[in-house]
Amino acid sequence: MAKGFITIDPERCKGCCFCIEYCPKGAIVLSDNLNMKGYFTAAFSDGDCTGCSTCALMCPDVAIEVFQN
Repeated sequence: MAKGFITIDPERCKGCCFCIEYCPKGAIVLSDNLNMKGYFTAAFSDGDCTGCSTCALMCPDVAIEVFQN
């Protein structure tokens, strides 16, 4: 059971993939969606999120919010 979930603001995300690389559960993927700046954005994959906040800490664009259940 997931202990948390995240939201990613696609207009702030530049697809750097730091959140994907550092997520311990692999709950974030690079989507096929482009934002207004032309970047492919990260997306929460409804995986086994622990709510650890590592993704939010690694995001240089402050595009991720973490919520714990």
